Amino acid sequence: MKLIIDTDPGIDDAMAISYAAAASEIDLLGLTTVFGNTHVHQSSRNARYLLHRLAVEAPVAEGAPFALGRTDHAPSERVHGPEGFGDLTDIPEVGTNHSLDAAAFLVEMAKAHRGELVVCAVGPLTNIAAAMRLDPEFSGNIKRLVIMGGAVFCPGNITEHAEANIYHDAAAADEVFSSPPDTVLVGLDVTLKTLYETADFEALARRSTDIGGFLRDISRFYLNFYKEIGGLEGCGLHDSTAVIACTHDGMFDMVDTGVKVTTTGSEIGATRPDPSRPPIRVCRDVDGAGVVQLFTERVASLP
Repeated sequence: MKLIIDTDPGIDDAMAISYAAAASEIDLLGLTTVFGNTHVHQSSRNARYLLHRLAVEAPVAEGAPFALGRTDHAPSERVHGPEGFGDLTDIPEVGTNHSLDAAAFLVEMAKAHRGELVVCAVGPLTNIAAAMRLDPEFSGNIKRLVIMGGAVFCPGNITEHAEANIYHDAAAADEVFSSPPDTVLVGLDVTLKTLYETADFEALARRSTDIGGFLRDISRFYLNFYKEIGGLEGCGLHDSTAVIACTHDGMFDMVDTGVKVTTTGSEIGATRPDPSRPPIRVCRDVDGAGVVQLFTERVASLP
């Protein structure tokens, strides 16, 4: 599968990218970056550093610094740390970004791999909306869009109503869902059923001392947040679950429904079924233990 991950690394993003690098059925063609967990320049730096550490030669195309119509962004430092990788703050600049911005890169890659390219968006959907605006044929050129976002049948995580990725650019998300490509939505409805605990990270680090050890180390900050806020002894494999859905959709129970995003008011970012919208596939259940096992087995194969 030819895959581009649209990402805002981010601890769980690092886990998802590591999984994609380890999965033999995935041909990772590049990363596009967006604001979200961090400022976009931090996202790009973290993405390039991670690819270097994974020994993956793939371009990083930098995208939107802000939500549509906005000129500011407050990163999720409380969740992911000041630089996006927990307590790790000395992250080197490795390489340079691609000459195209994220939207143009997505459009060009969709043309070059028409009918084959899967885009997995694990941050705000600003770059995806920009690509759709840039090229009306973009949606038809890609094989599938898989989104980590939303809370269609469950409460949100950044507010009672909204999941963080959708909340950070509700207008872009609603624009994507108003005229979507072939889309799978992997939201909190399933990702909170893929709990990865401290013992799982320790076991992973014993088998993969470099990458697994790195993920264990940066995850400590993330795990502390989950424990303080939710009393949980682990974290959801949010972004990794979306990447796994790209190739293992049989592990998910899905329902076809249109989705509308609330773009104003106190419930901004809410994702609700809307039969008047074009249908997408919304994941509502998952083999959580199977996802955890698959993630571990693949990433444990890395150095």
